[in-house]
Amino acid sequence: MKNLNRILKGFSRRKVLVLGDIMLDHYIWGRVERISPEAPVPVLDVQKEDFRLGGAANVALNLRALGAEVFLCGVIGKDESGTMVRDLLKKQGINSTAVITEPKRPTTRKTRIGAANQQIVRIDHENRIDIQEKTELQLMEKLNGILPEIDAVIIEDYNKGLMTETLIDNTIKAVRKHKKLISVDPKQKNFFQYQQVDVFKPNYNELQRNLGVVFENDAEFDRQARLLKARLKCRNLVITRGEKGLYVFSEQNEVHHIPTFAREVFDVSGAGDTVISALTLSLCEDCDIQTAAIIANHAAGIVCGKMGTATASIEEIRQSYHEQKQNS
Repeated sequence: MKNLNRILKGFSRRKVLVLGDIMLDHYIWGRVERISPEAPVPVLDVQKEDFRLGGAANVALNLRALGAEVFLCGVIGKDESGTMVRDLLKKQGINSTAVITEPKRPTTRKTRIGAANQQIVRIDHENRIDIQEKTELQLMEKLNGILPEIDAVIIEDYNKGLMTETLIDNTIKAVRKHKKLISVDPKQKNFFQYQQVDVFKPNYNELQRNLGVVFENDAEFDRQARLLKARLKCRNLVITRGEKGLYVFSEQNEVHHIPTFAREVFDVSGAGDTVISALTLSLCEDCDIQTAAIIANHAAGIVCGKMGTATASIEEIRQSYHEQKQNS
């Protein structure tokens, strides 16, 4: 890839707005050496506790780690978790002026408890009811104020109540009006609402679940993916398939399979966030979707080798690419 350095170097010139469900990731790691006398459950002796940005905020963090200037747009609660999110955003240099506080809504918080590099249980504190109409209006006002100065918008929909049909439609309309790049990472609710975007990136299981089919073979997967691309009228459909890597259905109706570049897989959580971050930034540098997907897949392989939600750096991507090239 002759222009890899040019593409990676260009990331620091880009400004990206991330709109989506903001979360706080809480990690508790420890050691299990006995069973509780109160019930047949393991007793965890806590050794380490960590708080990290999650959900759309992790996408913002991934973009920041790649050098971009980032604006985060979403909703948090008036609670301790919300305060921690704002503090972490400030620490990482992520613009949070478009983060709205909805007092009666808790900040989504995921607590992952594990031992010996193995997650034991996850505890979620959240409210998945749709946001209030006045909050929608506030978000659109913030978004419209930022759109003229950015290069791209990434929508991170985790089905936590932020991305209503109205907010989706109004956002896409506004982004298209300003002729900005728009990428979407969907979940189940409102899956088909994302019309005419530049990149639509579900994972393989989400694709089957939303289409209501189980692919019997790759030919059926290919057919259904093409039908979805036509239905959504999206420029590019990118489907992540875990250890099988990425499948790209391009604007030119070409299909590209990019195998995973992960050397060791410790944790896949957050890998999708890394993919859409690196993919969007690469497309901002006017490269083709196949090249962008290769760069994004290298970034994903890097974070899969780290524990918990993590990020990849420019230098790590460059190193991963050169190592893969030498070994191929």
